[in-house]
Amino acid sequence: MSWLRALRETARSGLTVERRRLAPAVAARGALGLALVIGFSLALFGPAVAASSAFGAFQAAIATFQRSWRPRPTLALASGGSLAVSTFLGYLTGAHTVLFLALLLLWTFLSGLVWAAGPTAGIIASSNVAIMLVTITLPTSVATAAGHAAMIFAGGVVQAALVVLLPVRPWGAQRDALADALAAEADYARRLRHDPVAPFDPVPLMTARSAAAVTPRQARRRPAELHGPRRLAERIRPVLASLADPAVGAPAEGPQRDRVRELLAAAGEILDAAARAIRHGEPVRLPPAAVAALRTPDTGSILTDRSHRAALRLAALLGDVVETAEPRTETGSGAEPGTGMGPGTGSGTGTGTGSGVGTEGRAGASSAPSSEAAPEPPEPADPPGPLGLPAPRTRPTLLRLAPLVLAQMRAEVRPGSAILRHAIRVSAVTAAGYLLGLVLPFGHGYWAPMASVMVMRPDFSQTYSRSVARFGGTLVGVALASGVVQTAHPGTYLSAGLAVLCAFGMYLLMRTGYAVSQVCVAAYVVFLLGMEGSGVTQTVRDRVLLTLLGGLLAMLSYALYPAWETPRLRGRLADWLAASGRYAAAVAARYAAPAGPGSPDVREALLSARAARVAWHDALGRAVHEPVRHRGLSHAAAEDAGHALAEFGRAAMLLEAHLPERGAPPLPAAAGLAEVLREATERGAKAVRERGEPVWDDLRETVAAWDTEVTDPLLRKAARLLLDALDELSAALADA
Repeated sequence: MSWLRALRETARSGLTVERRRLAPAVAARGALGLALVIGFSLALFGPAVAASSAFGAFQAAIATFQRSWRPRPTLALASGGSLAVSTFLGYLTGAHTVLFLALLLLWTFLSGLVWAAGPTAGIIASSNVAIMLVTITLPTSVATAAGHAAMIFAGGVVQAALVVLLPVRPWGAQRDALADALAAEADYARRLRHDPVAPFDPVPLMTARSAAAVTPRQARRRPAELHGPRRLAERIRPVLASLADPAVGAPAEGPQRDRVRELLAAAGEILDAAARAIRHGEPVRLPPAAVAALRTPDTGSILTDRSHRAALRLAALLGDVVETAEPRTETGSGAEPGTGMGPGTGSGTGTGTGSGVGTEGRAGASSAPSSEAAPEPPEPADPPGPLGLPAPRTRPTLLRLAPLVLAQMRAEVRPGSAILRHAIRVSAVTAAGYLLGLVLPFGHGYWAPMASVMVMRPDFSQTYSRSVARFGGTLVGVALASGVVQTAHPGTYLSAGLAVLCAFGMYLLMRTGYAVSQVCVAAYVVFLLGMEGSGVTQTVRDRVLLTLLGGLLAMLSYALYPAWETPRLRGRLADWLAASGRYAAAVAARYAAPAGPGSPDVREALLSARAARVAWHDALGRAVHEPVRHRGLSHAAAEDAGHALAEFGRAAMLLEAHLPERGAPPLPAAAGLAEVLREATERGAKAVRERGEPVWDDLRETVAAWDTEVTDPLLRKAARLLLDALDELSAALADA
């Protein structure tokens, strides 16, 4: 992509306004907290303290809107506390240009490295630097600065208290994540009716897995219906694929295929019903026709062999989903008797009264997780917990998280790290913007470095799109707010009210687009500083020019010191190939030494493959918009290679869907297949990194021998599918 086209695409992306579901109640709560802080500070301390405390409350509320699964009060307190520390240190050095410049360099460098811990931490850290540049202009002494810092933290405390006292849809984000995962499974089931090898988007399952990790305090309060369905959704995924795929299931046409389509349609309706129930915290309302379709007794006479067992397994798992999705009390699951979806399936305890898995539902089809992607690093399978469900995955508290974040930051201090390059860029640009703001005859030069630090991100497309959006939003917001200030001359309390109104607009519209939110943010800053009389004399032209300067510095820095993702694509692809090979090898090894469907080595390999798949797709998405040459892997070849590895993972997943139970007769030939898969994919990954073309001759010989030694048609076909996918990968790379 040329630079001109890249700039045009990123500008269009930055100025795009999206239709999103708004959360007016949450926005009103954030604005209420801001109003309380400003009103209290104005009444007792005056406009200067009110302005600084308002920034604390404003930033704390923004932190609660970030995509994080931590408790919202914790995010508000962390934001308020870190901003208080940042601004106090800025106050101490603000009167000495050299000292403050040194602090600014250090603070922005650290804020850049914090992106290693994730976007939520990175956004909070960047905002702290930006707000510090504004607030240090307010106090006049160390004692006053300490008071301002305390009020900033108090603003975070107020926002945290309001989240506790005025809860708006508690556990709503976790409910949405789990409901989206089930809805994605429902959509997948419906698509399989028309395309038996339809692809599956793993993002909802990945998000649900992230949401399932809880802190110890959250674990004591989490609703029971949020504990369990995620694992069931992952187990349903391979069963759906196994039932639909004509290579291992029912023929492509005929009565069996018609019956499979009926079962898939019924599964989609039931999964949608469970998703709606979880999203709204209400009982599951099952469509009678879908339940009847799953419980039809003639399934056994129409479907045969593995298709029949997959159908029984699907009915049992759907029953488990319905039971776990019901809002529970402490004494039971809340599911009514008689909701079983498959003939003879019981609750897993032999009573036959629930909708869980009974003995017939387990026959011939094991419970296996999906082969798709998730962002977490590998970990063992969850141990059993109460009610027969897995124990909750734990998330460290903030205090225990601190050393982990420091370790992540240290790990990024290495050559070639995109995070390190971002930290260097943002610190250099912010310092340059601050110095230029001092030299230029505009006054209040913090607008330039504030714009830079807020728009800069570790990747090209976000940095450039946000720069354009920031300039456009600031132009509109500053013009409107300055026009009101210059014509109406609002007093202190009216300016405060207008600032709160702008903050409410920002909270309400922040998910619709960065440009829209920046209109509100720019107006908020003008009204807030106008409340104290600071910056009233600065013209619209001065503020806009300084914002433009900050955006241009950010864009220029990425052009001069980039961290392009395009040259790294081969390495990402090689990582995914190696991880997928280890996963397929772990699955094949379980046939040689049956250990049941819950094998921890299979689970760990699966999670590693998921993480590599996510890294590849994220890198590919960023590389598409970069104005650089592909350097050995064109975008078309990358798409074809990604499709090939996705097919490889799907074939491995079909094998995993039918893992033998513990104690089943071993298949010695599977050990050789597992070893060759591991070695061949490791060599292939090395060839991909070195821009070579991987060959699979040894794997081809093993698969040929496998065809003569193994009688099970599923195993023969799955091994052939693995080899075909790798051949497709080689063909894609040959055309690169």
